[in-house]
Amino acid sequence: MTENEIGSIVVKCAIEIHQEIGPGLLETVYEVILANELYNRGLIIKRQILIPIRYKDIRFDEGFRADIIVNDKVILELKSVEKVTPAHKKQVQTYLRLTQCKLGYLLNFGEALMKTGITRCVNGLEE
Repeated sequence: MTENEIGSIVVKCAIEIHQEIGPGLLETVYEVILANELYNRGLIIKRQILIPIRYKDIRFDEGFRADIIVNDKVILELKSVEKVTPAHKKQVQTYLRLTQCKLGYLLNFGEALMKTGITRCVNGLEE
C-alpha cells in the first residue's frame, strides 16, 4: 500500500471520528479511537513511538514521540487546539526528516470542521 493510499484512509477515518464524537476532546481520546479505526481497516498501527535523534554515529533517545505511525510509512500527529501554529507543522516535518518517512498528517480535532483541521506534510514524496 502506498503512502497516498494510506493517507486517503487516514483522512476518511479522521473525518468519520470527528463527525461521530465532535471536536475539542483531549488528544488521547482521538488517538485511541483513530488507531482502532485504522487497525480495523487492516493497517499496521504503532502508537507513541520514540523517534530518536541521530547525529554522526550517535543516537540520542531524548528525541520525540510520534502519536501514530501507520504501516511504517505515514506519521500522524494529533492535536486538539483552537488553532494550528507553524510550530505544530514544523513538528511533523521534523518527524518526517528524522524517520525518513515521506508523508505525514497533522490532524487537529479542535477544529469545528475536520476538513479544515487536516494538514498534509511531505518529505520527498512523489505525487
